[in-house]
Amino acid sequence: MPTGGLFHEKSWRVSPDPFPVPAAFAARLEKLGYQLARFLDACDELYRLSADGRQPPWIAELLDRGKPAHLVALGRERRFRGETARVIRPDLVLTEKGFIIAELDNVPGGIGLTAWLHDVYAPYFPGLLGGADGMLDGFASIFPGGEIVVSDEAATYRPEMEWLANRLCERSGEPGRWRVRGAHAGGEWSARVYRFFELFDEPNVPCFDELAGLVLDGRVEVTPPFKPALEEKIWFALFWLKPLEAFWLRALGGNTLAALREVIPYTWPVDPAPLPPHAVLPRLDVHGWDEVARFSQKQRALILKISGFHETAWGARGVVLGSDVPSAEWASALRGALDAWPDSPHLLQQFHPARTLVHPCLSDDAIVPLRGRVRLCPYYFRDGGRAPRLGGALATICPDDKKLLHGMPDAILVPTAIVDDGG
Repeated sequence: MPTGGLFHEKSWRVSPDPFPVPAAFAARLEKLGYQLARFLDACDELYRLSADGRQPPWIAELLDRGKPAHLVALGRERRFRGETARVIRPDLVLTEKGFIIAELDNVPGGIGLTAWLHDVYAPYFPGLLGGADGMLDGFASIFPGGEIVVSDEAATYRPEMEWLANRLCERSGEPGRWRVRGAHAGGEWSARVYRFFELFDEPNVPCFDELAGLVLDGRVEVTPPFKPALEEKIWFALFWLKPLEAFWLRALGGNTLAALREVIPYTWPVDPAPLPPHAVLPRLDVHGWDEVARFSQKQRALILKISGFHETAWGARGVVLGSDVPSAEWASALRGALDAWPDSPHLLQQFHPARTLVHPCLSDDAIVPLRGRVRLCPYYFRDGGRAPRLGGALATICPDDKKLLHGMPDAILVPTAIVDDGG
């Protein structure tokens, strides 16, 4: 392990082997990067058109809920027109039929960790997805150098970003080409900044106003751009809305739209507005949320989560799996989501269970099989407007009694490698 560690006060299990995927699956992941980049560009366009009155105004109004006016105005600045995150990371749940995208992260953790894992495994496994230097090359491609600003809220990930910055400096032979700064940074800034904090955390980032001013003046370039609307998870619900189907078809094209419909789970906005007497919630086939609250355990194969702009909107916090909780707790969580709608919209999502598999794991100096479920996180890097490149994929293999898959002490963290037979 690096001297400074990788995650502050976090641990995980290790394996002698990377996570194996067949070549055909790796090719599917390569295509996914292009499709998700188009999706993000389309989301950005839809929000802008809505804010300008050229698409229904309720779209921008929904995405702006709970956000301070100055941050909404900043996100609409012409300076950021057409810009989206240059690092894209979907959270993929591997299912019996392939995979499903649980969510899309615009400010993802694990970049430095995955790059370090590539360093460790590459000498023994030449088939790492993205290549031995894929993560380092990918991150370096978004900016030739600069600063990584890490907030206190994201301090868990600061060690991995410091390792990444140091490793990039070593490769370039230029000490200080990359450096990590905290939320209280100020004074001299480089021309390029990677923002490693969610925008809900803006009040706790003292350097934010100074940095935003420099960006608006054209003296500093920042990614991800200051666009809070793009950090919402409710985009998956907008993707499935029938009234917006024509927009998505035009923005994405028929092939990309069809491909994303196979991997984006059906999602509902938890909107408390009453339905007309003749209407039902699509696919749920009920007239209102009170009926959803009374669903049986079998019917509750549903995920309830907050959309974004909140400290519970990341790290698997604020997520409820209906079939895993008692009926009273489910009903209470759903009522809470309905009450929170005006300021903190929630969404409901179809739950797709992960398939189980076996992967070797180190335990008490012995290699033992671990039966688990996999969350796969591929990292895509965009160099300006170019097509995204796949730098690597972090596999989180959780014990099979876990339904919500995320980093935890009992999980294995390994890079992903291509094998001929799929392992």
